[in-house]
Formats: sequence, C-alpha cells, structure tokens
Amino acid sequence: MTEISYQPAAIEQAAQRYWHENATFHAVDNADREKFYCLAMFPYPSGKLHMGHVRNYTISDVIARYQRMLGKNVLHPMGWDAFGLPAENAALANNTAPAGWTYDNIAYMKQQLQALGFGFDWSRELATCQPDYYKWEQWFFTRLYEKGLVYKKTSAVNWCPNDATVLANEQVVDGCCWRCDSPVERKSIPQWFIRITDYAEQLLGDLDQLDEWPEQVKTMQRNWIGKSRGVELDFALAEPVAGLDTLSVYTTRPDTLMGVTYVSLATAHPIAVELAKHNPALAEFIADCAGQKVSEAELATMDKRGCATGLTVIHPLSGAPVPVWVANYVLMDYGSGAVMAVPAHDQRDWEFAKKYQLPIVEVIRNATTESDLASAAMTEKGQLVNSGKYDGLDFTQAFDAIAADLVAIDAGRVTTNFRLRDWGVSRQRYWGAPIPMFNLPAGGEIPVPLDKLPVLLPEEVVMDGVQSPIKADPEWRKATHNGEPVERETDTFDTFMESSWYYARYTCANLEGAMLDPTKANYWLPVDQYVGGIEHAILHLLYARFFHKLLRDEGLVASDEPFKKLLCQGMVLADSYYKSVDGRRVWLNPTEVSVERDDKGRPLSATETASGAPVVSNGSCKMSKSKNNGVDPQAAVDRYGADTVRLFTMFAAPPEQTLEWNDEGVAGAHRFLRKLYKMVGDHCAATGGQPLATATLYGGAIELPTPLADLRRKTHQTIAKVGDDYGRRQTFNTAIAAVMELLNEVARCDTAQPHAELVVREALESALLLLAPIAPHLCHHHWLSLGHTGTITAAAWPAVDESALAQSSIELVVQVNGKVRAKISAAADASKEQLEQLALAAEPVQKFLDGVAVRKVIVVPGKLISIVAN
Repeated sequence: MTEISYQPAAIEQAAQRYWHENATFHAVDNADREKFYCLAMFPYPSGKLHMGHVRNYTISDVIARYQRMLGKNVLHPMGWDAFGLPAENAALANNTAPAGWTYDNIAYMKQQLQALGFGFDWSRELATCQPDYYKWEQWFFTRLYEKGLVYKKTSAVNWCPNDATVLANEQVVDGCCWRCDSPVERKSIPQWFIRITDYAEQLLGDLDQLDEWPEQVKTMQRNWIGKSRGVELDFALAEPVAGLDTLSVYTTRPDTLMGVTYVSLATAHPIAVELAKHNPALAEFIADCAGQKVSEAELATMDKRGCATGLTVIHPLSGAPVPVWVANYVLMDYGSGAVMAVPAHDQRDWEFAKKYQLPIVEVIRNATTESDLASAAMTEKGQLVNSGKYDGLDFTQAFDAIAADLVAIDAGRVTTNFRLRDWGVSRQRYWGAPIPMFNLPAGGEIPVPLDKLPVLLPEEVVMDGVQSPIKADPEWRKATHNGEPVERETDTFDTFMESSWYYARYTCANLEGAMLDPTKANYWLPVDQYVGGIEHAILHLLYARFFHKLLRDEGLVASDEPFKKLLCQGMVLADSYYKSVDGRRVWLNPTEVSVERDDKGRPLSATETASGAPVVSNGSCKMSKSKNNGVDPQAAVDRYGADTVRLFTMFAAPPEQTLEWNDEGVAGAHRFLRKLYKMVGDHCAATGGQPLATATLYGGAIELPTPLADLRRKTHQTIAKVGDDYGRRQTFNTAIAAVMELLNEVARCDTAQPHAELVVREALESALLLLAPIAPHLCHHHWLSLGHTGTITAAAWPAVDESALAQSSIELVVQVNGKVRAKISAAADASKEQLEQLALAAEPVQKFLDGVAVRKVIVVPGKLISIVAN
C-alpha cells in the first residue's frame, strides 16, 4: 500500500538512482531511428545554479522527455562553458588558481543539476577548458589560417582598461564593457581576426531557412549584419598625404552628394595620423578622443567635436573645394573611416556644422515633411533641389544618375556593404585557450602543427591581477619548430570561440582522433530544439551560425544551420523586485536595483518599458544577492522537492515570458503534487495496486454511464491538448492547467458506478504520463505503484481514443437580447430547428419572452442560441 505522506526526497532519490543504474538517458547513435537533438545553452560554472538556470534546463528537459515518450531517439547533453574572466577574478579574490576554482564549481553544479532530475546524457559531458576539447578548436583555427580566413593586423580595438582586454563590437554595451560596465576606450594593438565578413551574405540569406526561430532574433541578426547598397566614391586630394591622392567614402545616399559641405575623417584615419605629426592641435584632439565611447548609439547622442586639418578635397562632380575635418563621431571601423558630410540631411553632420558654423545646403525636399534646417536636419528621402541637372529626381532616379556619372569619370562605383565586421578573437587574458600560432624570430608567424597540439594552458599558476601568467612567463613562451626557436602566441581566444561549436562536439564527445565524426555529426545535427536567452541573439547565435558554416566547408557537417528551432526563455524575477506604490504592486525602477551579473559576468542592465516592466539584456535571471533577495534553487529543492520547483517554473508563466518567483506560488505547486500523490495512493489502496485492463475501454467497446463517458471524454481531450501544448505550442503552463482540470473531474467521480475503477485508472495513468516530463520523480514512483514495470520515462505517450471524444449531448448557452438567461442540454446531432424549440421552451427563458415578440433566433452550433425579442 502506498504511503499517505508525500516524501519527495525519498521518491526523487529512488527515481534518480533508477535512471542512473539503467542509463535511461544514454543516447545511442542509431541511424534507423528518428532522432531528436534537444539542447539548452550550457552554463558558465560560476559556483552554483540560479533560478534562470533551473528554468532554462527544465524547459529543455520537458521537451526532451516528451519527445522520448513519442518514441524518438533523444540526445540531451550537458557541459560547461568553462573559460572566462570571472574565474580569474574569483581566483584573485580567493587566492587560488582559476582551474581549481572552475573544476570545484563544475562538481558542485553537476550535483545540483542531477538533484533536479534533469535527463542529461552525462556520458557526453564536456568542459571547454579541457585540453581534449580546445585542442580541436586550435586545430580548426590553423585550418582557417591555411585557407586565408584568419589574419593578424594592428587594429584600433575596443579596450577595457579595467579587465585589460579587447572586446568585440558586440561586447560593447552602451559604450561600456559587457562584463564590468567600465567605459571602453580605443587602442591599437596586434589582433587575430576571422573573416566572418566573407560569410555575411550567407549569414543573412540563410536566416530565411530558420522559420522556427523567433522573428525578433532574426531581425536583430539582420540589423547587425546590416546589408546596404550604396556608392563608393573618391574625392581627389588637393595634395597627396600619407601616400594617398584620393579620399574614398561610402554612402547609401548618393542623392545628397551635391549637398556636401565638408568631409570628416576618423581620428585613426591614416591621413589624420600623418597630419597630426606636424599639427600639435590635431595631435592633442586625437589623443583626447582616445577614451571616448564607441558604440553607434553613443556616437549619435554625444557632443560632436572636431579639428580642422587645413586640407581640401575636390568634389567629384562640381569640382568645388571641400574642407577636411577630423571628427569624433566618425569611426575607422565603419566604411573607409571617412564620411562625406551633408549637414542639411544628416543629423550628426548638422550638429557638427552648427557648432563650427559650416555651410548647410538643402538638396532634398519632401512634399509630406516640412523641413526646418534651423532646428534640425531633414533626413527623409524626397526630390532633389539645388543639385543642377539632377533637380526634380526622386531618390531612385538620383541614385542611378549620380552613380552612373561617377562611374563614367572613374570617381565611383556601386557597391554592397555590410555593417558586420571581422571577428576579433584575440584576448589578453589568461584563462582561455591559447591561440595556436608560433611567432618567428625574424618576424611573421606560422600555425602550430597538429602533432604539437594542444598548446596547453598551464593550470597551476599564481594570479597577480596585473598580467596574464603566460605573458609573464618567458619559459612558457619558448618553443621549437623544425629545430629552430620560436615563441608561442600569448593571447588567448575569445571565449565565444568555445561556445560556437560545442553543440557539434556533443555528437561525438569522446572522439580522440578528430574534431568531429561526420557520420555521427550528420545523424544528430542540426539541433532540433535549442533553448536559451534572447541576450544571445547577436553574440553566441551569430557566431555559432558562422562556425557551423565553417565546419560545413571543412566537410565535417552537411547542414547549413546548427539550430532548427529556437526557444528564448524569459527572465526569472524575485518577488522583491516589486514595491508598493499607492497600494499597488509595481516593478522596481532599474536604478533601484543593484547590478547583478549573468553567467559570464555581464551586467544585467535594465530599461523600463512603457508598461513599467524592465527589459533586461540578459534574459535569464534577475535576483540581486546584494539586496538579499536571491532565491537559491537548492534551498527550494531541499524544502519542497525537485518536482515542485520544476512544476512551478513551468506553471507560473509561458516559457518566453518573465517569471516572477514567489513563495506562495511554489507552495501551491507543492500542494497540487501532494494532492496527486494522495489521489493515486488512494486509488491504489482501493484496487490493490494491480494493473487494470484500461485498453478494453478503447473504441467504445464498453458501454459506460454518462458520467463515466464524460470523464473519459475529459481524459482524452486532455491528452490531445497537452500533446499540442508540449509539441506545437510549447505552452507548458496551459498543459499543467489542463491536467489539473482533469484531476478535479476525477475527484468528483462516483467510484460506485460500474466500470468506474477502470475509467478512473485510465484518467490517473494518463495524468501521470502527461505530467511525467515536468514532475518525473513522482510520476515514476506512482507508475510503479499502479503495477507497471520500468520507468514512466520509457513509456509511450498516451494515444487519443477518438471514440471517447464523441458526445451524445452538448450544453449550450441561451441568450435573450444579448444577456445569458439559461443553459440547456441537447443531443449532439440536434438540428437547428430542434435547438430553437428547446431554447424557446426553456423555463428560465419563458419569463423573458412574456409579452414580447420573438424577432429572430440565431444558432451558433455547439456554443449558443441567441434570441432577439421586443
């Protein structure tokens, strides 16, 4: 007999022990079976799980378990995104080495994941800081170098002075470092780059293949790639400078060319640098700009400053002299580092021209927009004016005419440009994969050959917080190649390198002789379901898509894209992120919330929407430990059990929306599981816990009393709904609600009726099967209680009995003049005329028809009957 008291700890330990001993979640390569690869973005081993982790991995576990019950061969792996700056900071704070800190965290967090019952295939576990992983990343980098897809150049980069490392453009958030929120500077140092721009067209075009990705993510990637059609044109220099006799600019608005009144150069432009050697004022201006913010958003809003050079260029069409300025709002990384300034039709140029009293010449007028050039630039397209022979042309006509004239005089060409820039992968930190290049004594570099890989990162090091241990160690840098001395590269990879291909390595995680096994990779890939935060829309997801195409072109994978379907889960907010204002609960303003970090140490900066709800760039978890409002998943598991925590996170909100953690809701989820536990336990006590032949109910083989037929209908309606909610809709909260409704109907069932035990057993078994992906431990326990062998995880998803869905009668609402006056029961196959008669004859309806004439009766089949009378 089943115990009356629900003891989640014992139940969960027993279930987990069974899964471990029977290797329940061990994936086996089997080309004869339909596969399903489910993956959640792997965590940074920061020390312990937060509720954002729990929600993320519960979502993927529910999907994986559901697909397993559908009979598919499921791969659901887990690993660790283990390199990164937070480990260095923690090592300094704890007077230890990053490696030991990382491995200890991995061990603890793995125990936490296992305690939550996640069905991961731990035989494929990987950590990106392990040499057998990054060896192949290093090898692949050397292959890209040999193909000409990797190069080194001295480049103006985004430099974080606090972390003393380079940041990719995508890692600069509002002019600040994504990790520490420090203002970013510009600095020129040698850097390694991968030519992601060679794949810009593919990355853009292949977004159309991703019809199961959120449109928001695809839009963000399209905007970041930033394809544009424009004209590259040349302004002749009045005199050569820095070996240049022309100044090239790129513009998407050649229609404004006749309105150019000056040309702006970036501070790092070769001409600006050369002129600064002999112009102290310009040199001082350039030095002053070195620490300015560098994001496009900041450039648009910051104070525009510049320095005249004294140079002029020749307008390519009018022949007029145009002065050259160096300006702080022009970046060397975008276009050619030079901008043709049209103050009348570009707001940044307008602000600069107003400040330095430069001419503002209107060349575009728009019939629907009245321009006031004394107040702002008119940036919309329109018809040309003050443009000589081009007057009266619209944008398209002017684009074509001006481009043709520039081409004819060899002063311009129509080109396609991308906003995307090559991926700078060099980092000056220690805890990362060493870049596999040898620097030669005479200059230049060569890739480290495969037989010398991996280039091992020493793990027993002392951190001083100033310099990377491998940069500070001359012995580590020493190496030989073909008997000649060489020096190892001391920069390490951007950690997004590791997270750009881990999903593929899971397909053959234990392979020793190669990066990937194409046969296994092509069986499992692409990933069928990927789960993670919206904050990865540009960084990780774009890089992973790029890396996948590189793997494809190396012959290691056959598919074009790595992830077929993407689910971006919402944040988890602590209850204390609300406050009381005039008796109402409202979201805290972000300025009232202390800065919290995500898995890689990034600040979770928030801005408020019009509704008052904060939109946080991370999207995973927002619980401030410094304000003592963090929720420790382990504490919740210890108190309520893993199933309760899983159930609450799935029930409290749809997966893509923000989830508010509150203790009352968690307690409610626990009460529901206690109710389920007792309900099944009582049924087992009444039936002796023996298997019952519920299959005999299928096809209507047994004639049932109406209440039992109704319960069976509810059971199979619930099966149909929950399957749709798990599969197509991925609305797990409504699936849980549907099972709750079913159990309420079971509780009301009169078990004294003939065949009642059989119908109740079918309903309870169905409820356990439907909840098994969400509350797997309790469902495993009671599946055995009902006389089954093996785990419910391996059971088949319940089939819908169409005969049970048939209704002998239906209930309809009756309205009189738009107000509900009665509910009637009618035969399911009743005609329209019969329904009208039943509605008019209903006693509650009669008193509202007394003394009035019925003008019309409208029947909405299966729903209502509306009577119009006056």
